[in-house]
Order: sequence, then C-alpha cells, then structure tokens
Amino acid sequence: MTDEESEKNYHSGLPGILGIIDNAISKIESVILALGVLLMALNTVTNVVARFVFGNSIMFSGELNRILIIMITFAGIGYAARHGRHIRMSAIYDALPVGGRKALMICIALFTSMIMFFLLYYSVVYILDLYSKGRVLPSLSLPVWIIYLWVPMGFLITGIQYLLTAIKNFTSHDVYLSTGVVDGYKDTETEV
Repeated sequence: MTDEESEKNYHSGLPGILGIIDNAISKIESVILALGVLLMALNTVTNVVARFVFGNSIMFSGELNRILIIMITFAGIGYAARHGRHIRMSAIYDALPVGGRKALMICIALFTSMIMFFLLYYSVVYILDLYSKGRVLPSLSLPVWIIYLWVPMGFLITGIQYLLTAIKNFTSHDVYLSTGVVDGYKDTETEV
C-alpha cells in the first residue's frame, strides 16, 4: 500500500470510542485541507484573471487567502501528527534499543502534547485580546478574531493526537510515531 492509499484509508489504531473520534477528526481534517487548498487556488487564479482581463483585482482576495493559509496551516499540524509526518531528529532515537525508543517516544509525545496545550491556552488569550479590540478586516468586514479560531483548534487537535500517541505506545508492543503509524524506515534503495 502506498503512502497516499494509507492516508486516504486512514484507520485509527485506537480502540473503542477513541478510535471513532480519531477517525472522525481525520475525515474532517482531510476535508478542511482539501477544500482550503482548492479554494486558495481558485481564489488566486480568479484574482489573476480579473487583474489581467478586467484591469482590477478582487478586493478581498488577499484577505481570503490569509484566512485560508491560517486554516490550512493549523488543520495541517494535526494531520501531520496523525500520519507521523512531523519533522524528527532521530540520531539518538535510532541508536536506542526498542525499549529505549518506546520510552523516548512516550516522553516526546507527552512533552509535545503539553507544548500544544500550552500554545492552545496562549492562542485563546490572544483571540480574546483581539476580540476586546474589535478590529475588523478592511475588505470582508469580518472581525479579525474569527480568522484566528483555527489556531486553537489546530493546537487542540494536535495536542490530543500526541496524547493519543503516548497512550498507544503505553498500550502496545510496537513503537508508534502516531496512533496508526508504526516506527520504521521503508527501504528506499532501488536495484540497478
């Protein structure tokens, strides 16, 4: 099975209600990411055509792309954590035996989860500050705080994902990078 097939057919490795929630969040993230990228492409192409054909840009195009970039970025961090696609520096980790890698992965997942929840708290504080100032986007006239709601949602989902990864590593024999991705490298060498 290729990486694309495994991501398309994601199935949580968690039991019971946790698995159901994990699968549901995965589907929602996939839809958000796909729609966000498609809308951004459509908005950008439409704006370019409008500029060159009609001589005027779409007034709200930049603001809309800003909203979509924030949405894609913060929906994407949970997606990357779920599929084990996050950046890893693994020289020490790779040198450890399986038990050491498992212990280190649990510590990494729990620490990262705590950082995500810490950032969640501060992103909520930031949004409340923006809300109190009453700023709005010039073209769309949307309150600025609304476009940043994706930030705490992304941190929440990512924090939960890393917490679930730690739980998965506590309860399984193998070492997991995420709830559905077992640690290991694919053979990337090709025969000549």
